[in-house]
Amino acid sequence: MSVPLTHDSIVRGCGPLPDWKIASIERTGGSWEDLEIALAFAAGEDDVMGEARLPLTGKAQSIYEILMAGELENDDR
Repeated sequence: MSVPLTHDSIVRGCGPLPDWKIASIERTGGSWEDLEIALAFAAGEDDVMGEARLPLTGKAQSIYEILMAGELENDDR
């Protein structure tokens, strides 16, 4: 059974994030593995994860969307 992410585990995996992102990620009920998958996609490393991990779905997808929220707007500047 996977252990749900906590505030501390999210900060340990992601570094500093806005409080709303941390709280939103916690609410997904995702696991450390879900976070690692989402982080790999966010870093553009989805190609090294193999076909078994594609496409991004479930809790990992929710976490990815939270991580990326606001990032696209910042890229357009």
